[in-house]
Amino acid sequence: MSLSEQINTKLLPEHIAIIMDGNGRWARQRGMDRIFGHHQGVKALREVIEASAELQIGYLTVYAFSTENWGRPDEEVSALMGIMVESLNNETGTLIKNNIKLSAIGDTERLTADVRDRLMETINLTAGATGLNLIVAMSYSSRWEITEAAKKLAADISAGLDPESVSEFSFNKYLTTAVIPDPELMIRTSGELRISNFLLWQIAYTELYFTDTLWPDFGKEELYKAIIDFQKRERRFGKTSEQLLDK
Repeated sequence: MSLSEQINTKLLPEHIAIIMDGNGRWARQRGMDRIFGHHQGVKALREVIEASAELQIGYLTVYAFSTENWGRPDEEVSALMGIMVESLNNETGTLIKNNIKLSAIGDTERLTADVRDRLMETINLTAGATGLNLIVAMSYSSRWEITEAAKKLAADISAGLDPESVSEFSFNKYLTTAVIPDPELMIRTSGELRISNFLLWQIAYTELYFTDTLWPDFGKEELYKAIIDFQKRERRFGKTSEQLLDK
């Protein structure tokens, strides 16, 4: 039985988030520079997007560029910005054809003008899509997001909002992911066992899946493995196994 045949289509995660890690190491293992690895990483992303759309996953969030990534060498940052523009130029038509809606979270004002303009153009062109929701985290960090949300909440309290009315549910509306359901499955590639400042608020009850596979080698089959593993988990949300059986 193939991996795809092992997937229970009735138990698919509605939202998958991915920390795409390992491009640089993948390139070094082949005697190439890091930029070559990033180009190969785009190919892996294309395959994962296609697989997610085929499975009718509702939401796919990918960590493309973190706030901390601005601290990388200028040459690499510049190359990454160029790859982003190139990818948007090449893939916008495919997104439209496959009914995929693109959106972005993060401090996009920090992006270079060409990246920001091309990103917004693709977001606008795919706004009417009703299939997979592809969310790209660009210049994003969870601490930045929560800090910005706290500032907005503080402004509302200064304007008269009763602090006692604030709950974790009402706070959620201040986040960049306010209209997006929390991830049910988060995948991190490359063998690293950390979250790296990604969706910290949203992953309170997310199932975490870590794989040694470097991102450029992560394709459909690897995604299927992660989903199959997810479907073996018992998601209790603080309850006991017995309580779940009593439902």
